[in-house]
Formats: sequence, structure tokens, C-alpha cells
Amino acid sequence: FLLFLFVQQLHKVSLRTSLLGDEWPSPRAGATRLPGKSSGNKNWNDQEHRAFVQSHLLDMLELLLEPEQLSASSHCVPSSLVSLEALGALSLLLEGCVGSARAVRPLHELALWPPCHPHNGFSREARAFSLPRLESWIRSCLTANPLGMSACLRAGRKLAWAQQVEGTTRRAKIACSARVVPEVSPMVIMSQVYKQTLAKSSDTLVGAHVRIHRCNESFIYLLSPLRSVTIEKCRNSTFVLGPVETLVHVQSCDNIKVMVVCHRLSLSSTTGCTFYTLTPTQPLILSGNQAVSFAPFHTHYPMLEDHMAQVGLATLPNYWDSPMLVCKDSGDTSVFRLLPPSDFYTFVVPFEMEGDTTETPGGLPQEYQEVLSQREHKVQAWQRMVKEAALTKDQRKQFQMLVENKFYEWLVQTGNRQQLDSLVPPAMGSKQAAG
Repeated sequence: FLLFLFVQQLHKVSLRTSLLGDEWPSPRAGATRLPGKSSGNKNWNDQEHRAFVQSHLLDMLELLLEPEQLSASSHCVPSSLVSLEALGALSLLLEGCVGSARAVRPLHELALWPPCHPHNGFSREARAFSLPRLESWIRSCLTANPLGMSACLRAGRKLAWAQQVEGTTRRAKIACSARVVPEVSPMVIMSQVYKQTLAKSSDTLVGAHVRIHRCNESFIYLLSPLRSVTIEKCRNSTFVLGPVETLVHVQSCDNIKVMVVCHRLSLSSTTGCTFYTLTPTQPLILSGNQAVSFAPFHTHYPMLEDHMAQVGLATLPNYWDSPMLVCKDSGDTSVFRLLPPSDFYTFVVPFEMEGDTTETPGGLPQEYQEVLSQREHKVQAWQRMVKEAALTKDQRKQFQMLVENKFYEWLVQTGNRQQLDSLVPPAMGSKQAAG
């Protein structure tokens, strides 16, 4: 737990003044400047993670020492010993492999490998490590994560997507880490996607950790079972996700819509976002959120129920409407609302796929279903009225033009024109769109 708190120095989690936009600890508090510090997103920079551990390795090892191993000034001494149990705690941060083996092991298992004992100072009698030799061994072996986000963007396989609007992809970065280690889930990174409609359903996404960063004015469909999803610093976008086995975390986003079946949803520092969810746990509202809306999951695609079974998610229980305020901002429960049924509309996934799911899993709550039924009755009554009006051929043509013009005005006013324009089927047919 102490190591976890210490690592917050790297990520600068705002624990007390997030609403004011201040960081804690603040830069004025003398936070350590790391060598080679970049101006990019440090949470995504594995080199920055490595530099942090290199700079603070001794501090972290001291946190793991028993009191009798510390000097009077609470620092280590050359004879200090790090217990095997304490090194197990450091495995929270470090893992790796030995020799040519590709199997990824936690740090404490690597340290117990006999050829490493002369280098890390392991004593079988004391079942502990010499702190100076352990620190030297870790420091000499430490590298940036070869399976992390930086490596994925630099050397990962660039992904092809079914729907892409030409002319706006210059800054976009979309890549997948190689499956070089079978037991490690692949990572898919999408960064700086702007005014795009992207769709994919393939083995590349199955069980992947998905990181979505700085995507604006886009529609993104990831229609496969996923391991986890992080959405960060995105604006004015819609995300339709396949079932997520673990966590969907949304951070620092404005005016986005997320539609997902997931085990857990958490959000922090979001404004004006709407979440259409089916989840067996209470959504977690962390600090800094404003005008959040929750609604029932309201869409489907043909393979959805099969994908839910793959990740172990069912339609019950469903706590979409019972969010938990983990960090209560002055006890203000008005940071979220349940979407009024009058503002609720179903969402159609506009791609053809093979599969058996033909409706929203579990159905909709009664009050939402009643509103949809009322709208359907109005449409039917309007169609019946037009049919019974006995219009002439010229009148029907004029009436059709009037309706199309009004519909076009509505598309422009609501911003839906972009979505429709980007859904023009490719030459090979729309079945490729989710391929």
C-alpha cells in the first residue's frame, strides 16, 4: 500500500483539489524533476516510468524494510536486509523474464532463480536479500516495458480499420502490440483520431487492453470481447464497445457517449458525458465530474450475447442506475442524473455481422420501453395519415421533398450528418465494415 501511494508521485493523482484543477503535490512543493522528462503524456510514457523507478528505487526499498533494518534517521544502512515477503510487494511494479525464456514472472520469483543469487545477495539462511546488492541488481536489469504503450506505438503493428474518412488521419496513431508473450494480453492504442468513424471486430481485439486517447468528434465501434478499456481526454465522440471483462475507466473527457456491457465502470474529471451501461457492479464516480448522465444499455449487434458469455457477463444483476460517489465533492449528489425517458432513444449499430443477437440483452426498464412504444405508435399513426390522404403523384413528390429537407436540417442541427456521411458503405459491401 505504501508503494501504491508512492507511485502517485509519478501520476500526480489529484486527491484533494481536483475541482480547482490544481495538482497535489503541487509543483511548488518541490516534486522531483525526472531526467529526460518529456512534454507528452507521462502516463503513456514507459521511459518515464523507468526513469521514475531508477530515481526512486532506494526510497522504495527503504519503504519495504522492517524498522530494525533502519538507522536512527529512518534510512537504510549497508547491512540492511530486504525480506522475501517485502520483495513480493515490489512485484506490484516490476516483472520480467530470465535468459531466452519468454515467460513473464513477478520480481520475487526472478530473484529466487539460483543464478541470480550472487548478484542480488540472497541468503538462504535469512531468507532475505542484501539491500545494496539487491538495489544494484535491479538497477542493472531494469528496462522499459517492452510490452507497454510506448513500445506499442513505436514498434507495434499498425491496424487497418473498415471505416475511415480520408484526409483526417495524418495525426492518428492506431497500433496493436505483438503477441510475443502468450499469457500477456495484447494492447491496442488509439490516439488523436479526429472526425473519423472507425469500426473493428476481429481476433486482434479479443482480450485486449484498449487505450483511447485524445479522440475528438469521432464514432468508434470496437465490437469484440475486450479485457479492459481506458478512455482519456476525448471530446464530442461516441464509443460503442464490446463486452469488457474487467474495467472501463473514463478520465478527463467532455461530452462523450459510452455504450458498453462491462464488469466495472469508473469515471473521473468528466463533464457532460452519458453512459449507457449494463454492469453487475455500481458505477464508481471519482472526483471532478460534472453533469454525468446514466442510462440503460440500449443497443446490440449480432455477436453481442456470444461475446458476453466469453467474458462471463450476464444481464442480471444490472446496477446501471445505482452509481456510487467514491469522492463526494462537498457531498454534492447532483454531479449525476439518470437520463429522463423523454431523452432516451435506442442506438442502432450500422454494420452487418453474423450472429444471433437481435435485441438489447435483458430488455429495457419499463419506463424507457413505454416511451419508445409511444414514439412508435406516433410514427405508425403518421404513416397511416399520409397513406389515407390520397395525395396525387405531384403532391406526393412535393411532400417527400419537404420531409427530406426538414430531415436534412435536423441532421445538420444535431450534428448527425457527420455520422451518416462517414457510414457510406465501401465498394465491397457493408459486411466488411465490422471486419
